[in-house]
Amino acid sequence: MTFPHVPATPPNPDDLLVLLTVARTGRFTSAADSLGLNHTTISRRITSLEKALGGRVLSRTTGGWEVTDLGSRAVEAAERIEAAVGVLQAPMDAPAQLTGVVRMSATDGFSAYIAAPAVAELRRSHPQLRVEIVTVTRRALQHRSGLDIEIVVGEPQVHRAEAFRLGFYMLGMYASRGYLAEHGTPATVNELTRHPLVYFVDSMLQVDDLDAPRRLVPTMIDSVSSTNVFVHVEATRAGAGIGFLPCFMADRHPDLIRLLPEDFHEQLPYWMVLRPESLRQPSVAAVVAALRSRTIAVQRELLGGNRADKVD
Repeated sequence: MTFPHVPATPPNPDDLLVLLTVARTGRFTSAADSLGLNHTTISRRITSLEKALGGRVLSRTTGGWEVTDLGSRAVEAAERIEAAVGVLQAPMDAPAQLTGVVRMSATDGFSAYIAAPAVAELRRSHPQLRVEIVTVTRRALQHRSGLDIEIVVGEPQVHRAEAFRLGFYMLGMYASRGYLAEHGTPATVNELTRHPLVYFVDSMLQVDDLDAPRRLVPTMIDSVSSTNVFVHVEATRAGAGIGFLPCFMADRHPDLIRLLPEDFHEQLPYWMVLRPESLRQPSVAAVVAALRSRTIAVQRELLGGNRADKVD
């Protein structure tokens, strides 16, 4: 369906603000809940805006709705309207406050040890800011409707998005002191392969950069496998086998010993992916800055530089 190229009337500012909410949430139903409207009203407002602008502002994807090129221009206009209204609503002498909801996805470890403390610190100055964190280990989405920020492992191949490397982290082989006392400490890679592996479920692993154990020690037999890295840590601590773990998570536990660090020191990058329209939001920009600052602050820990264990 197409509309005349030249709009008959200027777009309604309320329709632009509805588009802005849909662009941020990726779904009509979520936008309706946020605005206190119903799904039909959202649809009608979008249709009205498209008629006024003479073209499509949204395109349907498998994950929801994404803005078109015309929609992106309309979103920029809507953001200026939102900012102007926010200035009028704020007290004259009040410092600028971040509000609204920022939605992000990240791996389990990053979410717990980097994102959560960074957001907590940011909210001390901006208590009206809300951040929703979805924990998942996967490739960057091609259609990230409803997400403002993605943190992924490995360089992403994306379109219509901004991506930059956030930092690095290290993985190594670990075992519990109790496990080593019972089964012996492997002194070589060949001895290590006789022990069971605690790691991701191979058939469900979506990130190629995380295939190191199968590449480096393909003969190790899986013991406990999980899609959650916290399960890897706790299973290793419980003596289920030798875990291939992020150093910044394993080194927090004195009962875990790092094994053969010269042979197993897999360094991987964290990348951040953002929708261009999300980065223009002050709240999203503030969360991005907080995540970058926190990642830099704990870089030594991420690279496994906090402990130099020796087997007692």
